[in-house]
Amino acid sequence: MIEKSKPPAQLPPGIAVDGSGELARRTHAEPPHAYRSPFARDSARILHARSFRRLAGKTQVFARLASDPPGDHFRSRLTHTLEVAQISRTLAHALGLNTELAEALALAHDIGHPPFGHAGERALDQALAAHGLGFDHNLHALRIVTWFEERYAAFRGLNLTVAVREGIIKHSRDYSATEYPELTEYFLDLRPPLEAQLIDLADEIAYLTADLDDGLDSGILSLEQVREGVALFRPFHDEVLRLYPAAPPKLTVNEALRRVLNALVTDLMNQVRTRVAALGATTLDEIRLAPERLAVLSPAMEADRAAAKQFLYVNFYNSPAMEEAHGHATKIVEGLFAALLADPGLLPEDHRAQIPTEGLTRTVADYIAGMTDSYIEQVWMRCGGR
Repeated sequence: MIEKSKPPAQLPPGIAVDGSGELARRTHAEPPHAYRSPFARDSARILHARSFRRLAGKTQVFARLASDPPGDHFRSRLTHTLEVAQISRTLAHALGLNTELAEALALAHDIGHPPFGHAGERALDQALAAHGLGFDHNLHALRIVTWFEERYAAFRGLNLTVAVREGIIKHSRDYSATEYPELTEYFLDLRPPLEAQLIDLADEIAYLTADLDDGLDSGILSLEQVREGVALFRPFHDEVLRLYPAAPPKLTVNEALRRVLNALVTDLMNQVRTRVAALGATTLDEIRLAPERLAVLSPAMEADRAAAKQFLYVNFYNSPAMEEAHGHATKIVEGLFAALLADPGLLPEDHRAQIPTEGLTRTVADYIAGMTDSYIEQVWMRCGGR
C-alpha cells in the first residue's frame, strides 16, 4: 500500500513499510526485530553473506587487458552491485516506495552469477546444455539464499522474506508456472511489486554508464568512437565542453556520464509515475494485475538506451580486445566442468553430499558458479589444466 505520509495522487503504491502481510513472511518463523524492519534485516543478511563477499572477486565485464595485471579501477560484480543499490534506493525514495526492500533486492540481484562475467555464464550454460540442463543466474541466486548459505543454527539459507525471494527471481523476467512449478509460491501469474520492477532497469542504467566509463578508461573505446556511436552521450558531452572548455578529457567524460545517468533515472522515475497514474492504481494488487510492467523508460529514452547497449556489444563486449579474455573463460569453465564430471572425487565433501539429491551435473555447476575468478583458476590448475 502507499505510505500514509505521502500524497496518494502523486506516488505509486509500494509495500507496507511495517513489514506486515504475506510478503514479509519467512519460511521459518522468526520473532520481529526490536528496531529493524523485515526488509532491513534481509539487506543485512545478504550483505553479510559469503556469496555477497565473493562478488568482489568476480568479473563484471573484465578485470584486465590482455597480458596486463588485474586493474584496480575497473568494476567488479561487487562495485557494480553497490552502484545498482544506490540507484535503486534513490528511485524508491523518490517514488515513495519501500527503500529497504529495493536495497535488499539490489544487493541480491547478481549473487547468482558465476566467475568471468557473462562469458563465464555462457560457458557454464553451454556445458549444462549438453546434459539437457541450463544455467539461470536468478534461479541460482534463489538456491543460494534458500540453501547454500549456512549462517544459522535453526535453518539453512538466509530465511529471507517472500518479497525478497520473489524479487530475486522475477526482477528481470517472468517465469511460467507450467515450466517452473517449483516457483509457484512466488505469484508467477502476477507482476512483481514496483520495488522489484525497478531493479532491472537500475541494473541496465548502472552498467551502461559504468561500462562506457570502463571501456574508455581501458582504451578499448575511444572518446571519438563513443561520441560518434552513442547518441545519448554526445549532447551531454557537448554541454560539458561548453561549460568547462579547459577541463581535462577524463573529467569531461565523467561529467557527461553523470548527466547520462541522471537523465535515465529521471526518465524512469517520471514514466513510473505516469503509468501508475494512467492505470489509476492505488493498491499493490492493482500493480500486480497490470497488463504489463510499469517500470519502463519512455519510448525515446528506451531507443537511446538500446542503441547505446548495442554499441557496447559491438565495440566493447565482443570487441577483438576482449576475445582472449572470453576464450580463456570458456576454456577454464568448460575444462573444469568436464574434469569434475569425470572425477567427482575432486569436489569438496559438502558438494559431494549434494549429488544424491541434485545429481552430479547440477552439483558440479553449483560448485563452479560459486567460485571467484582467481579461485577457479587455482582449481583448474590443481586439476591439471594448462
